[in-house]
Amino acid sequence: MDPNILWDEAVACFERGDSAASLGTFLDIQEKNSKIFFNVGCLHLINKNLDAAEKAFDGSIGKDGHLAVAFFQRALTFYKKERYEESLADFQHAFRMLRGNQLIDYKPLGLRYKLYASEVLHNMALAHAQLGQWEKAKETILTALNLRTEAKLSHIDRGLECILKQKVFEPVEVPAKVLFKPNKNYVAELEKKDYLGKAKVVSSIVFQDDFSGFAPLQPQVEEVPTRPKVPEVLRALEEGEPHTVLFEFVPETSDELAVVPGNIVFVLNSGEDNWASVIFNERRGLVPYNFLERLEITLSSKQDQDGTDKDDIPAPPRREPLKRPQRKPALATENQSIGDTGTESCQIEESSLCVVKVHFTYTITMCMVPGLPYTTTLEKISNKLGLPAMAITLSYAHLDSGKIVIDEDTRMEDVWSCVHNGRLTLWCDLKEGMSEQLQSQNQLMALHSYESSTPEDLEFHQGDTILLLSKVNEDWFEGQCNGKIGIFPASFVEEVPMKDK
Repeated sequence: MDPNILWDEAVACFERGDSAASLGTFLDIQEKNSKIFFNVGCLHLINKNLDAAEKAFDGSIGKDGHLAVAFFQRALTFYKKERYEESLADFQHAFRMLRGNQLIDYKPLGLRYKLYASEVLHNMALAHAQLGQWEKAKETILTALNLRTEAKLSHIDRGLECILKQKVFEPVEVPAKVLFKPNKNYVAELEKKDYLGKAKVVSSIVFQDDFSGFAPLQPQVEEVPTRPKVPEVLRALEEGEPHTVLFEFVPETSDELAVVPGNIVFVLNSGEDNWASVIFNERRGLVPYNFLERLEITLSSKQDQDGTDKDDIPAPPRREPLKRPQRKPALATENQSIGDTGTESCQIEESSLCVVKVHFTYTITMCMVPGLPYTTTLEKISNKLGLPAMAITLSYAHLDSGKIVIDEDTRMEDVWSCVHNGRLTLWCDLKEGMSEQLQSQNQLMALHSYESSTPEDLEFHQGDTILLLSKVNEDWFEGQCNGKIGIFPASFVEEVPMKDK
């Protein structure tokens, strides 16, 4: 029997909850590829058979030495066997396999999982901590914080807090419910089909005619397509123009996207204000158009008649980083709150700005001019969080004194002196008694049940009450329900009426 058919049967058994039958079917496959070995290792991890899991992941890496998620899983296996040095080496190898990308989405390969570079660094820092290398652990977890671009990865913040206290924490693991699946279309083609049918005797006007044959042909389709359907991946080229990112861009508002050099985005449209609406990683948002360079890829180049592919890698950018374009009217209004007046506020050089990262129940980033007074800093952060300024308390970290609360009596020169490499980290907490009041103002009611498809999704049922934490964009919110935090579609909820709060 073809290995892909057995592979499909094993995945079906696992989805029905029969892990033992699934593992047995996988082991019956004679010629296992790297994905099948990976699935066997994951099932052994579920059964806590660490030796067998290690052997299976060895087989997966042996078949495909570039499968980063296999190195990640073997590193977790070594970690659970308390072989921390080998675990650290595999986490480092998995990070190198990312090749500078923020994540690898394995969905096109049949695995509903995204391996984030920040989470690999999170586990790498944990391995350093287990080896007693606390300085390296701190350096690695701070790198993970800088690479993280999504608020839903809040466990990295908790990892930093544990490392500062020299305590270990739980590693990030691949969800137990995901396995590599075979290509459904390929498996369907392997099923037996009767193309001829059964022969039968056909009556004839000739006396004693012994003719027998097949049934007449069925009517044929009148309009036959002249060429094959364009694949879904190439259809994206028709909706937008592919561009490569030249410079890193840190978003300041929820409708902007974070990108780094080398990312490929699809530009839907661009305006005269030098901002472009793009699609990146299935998300839509705004990016400065002068940070992009058009990528010459067309349908004809992908479907040459000679069947050759053109996968030339573009050369790295050689130009100097550009300035952030002005957004009108929203960006100009925000710049005027910095403290200047008139047109001078719109002419602040980007080199004089620093990136301020604020850790709340989620993390935000924004640009500020170093040296702002306390009231202006508090107002900008509270506006970004959508909270009243009187409800929050800010603090910063000093190497000698730990966290220090910022108030009207604080010397802001001490706060801004903590800027390092153009970045400043602050912490934000709700004042006592404000939590319940704000929760009553940010409660949502679930109109429909939502089942999570990725680890970062928030699962809930119809009628559940959800605490709104932030609005990722117009279509997705971040919230808390049943003790869990994640993102969910905005169309699945509605605001709780005031009489019910």
